[in-house]
Amino acid sequence: MIGGGGVAQQARPNEARPNEAKPRGMAAGEAGLGEILRVFVTLGMLSFGGGLSGWIHREVVVKRRWMGDEAFLAGIALCQVLPGPNAVNLALYIGQQLRGLPGAAMAFLGILGPPFLFILGLALAYGWGAGMAGFGVVLGGLAVAGLANSLTVAARAGRRLRGVRAWGIVVLVCVAVGVLRWPMLPVVAVAIPLSLALSWHEHV
Repeated sequence: MIGGGGVAQQARPNEARPNEAKPRGMAAGEAGLGEILRVFVTLGMLSFGGGLSGWIHREVVVKRRWMGDEAFLAGIALCQVLPGPNAVNLALYIGQQLRGLPGAAMAFLGILGPPFLFILGLALAYGWGAGMAGFGVVLGGLAVAGLANSLTVAARAGRRLRGVRAWGIVVLVCVAVGVLRWPMLPVVAVAIPLSLALSWHEHV
């Protein structure tokens, strides 16, 4: 386009613009496949108990900024309702979001490969040292650390809840599963459509 004595170059379709928004929830840098494998091998080898989601959040969101809080929490919500271990589902979700199918394969291999062999060794060690004095105290300390990590993720998710309806769903699920001991599957089958209906009603 010519005007004002000069020539203005038209932006190419594939050329990044300075103020172009990044995909929501994703980091500016791209994670390499080797880095994804290394991170999830480390997470699988150094994490214990049910607090693995807290470690994953720290490495993926806080430390490396590969994802945002919203994308990570959406992944946790999805993994909670899918069959299989939540940590494995979350690793597959993150790997797929970062690098597609190859990224999911690297995350899956890292979270299950070397840790599986390590757990076999721990099982042998447990059979050998279960009768030793203080062994139960060590396991109790590991359980507390795992619980603290899980509560950290729950606290981060709770800060993003808005409105009485959202907190009402949380309280109802906690009472149904934690107090009344109702089966998880029927509770989730009722809570998910109810949550979607309330969310849709708020945004209409």
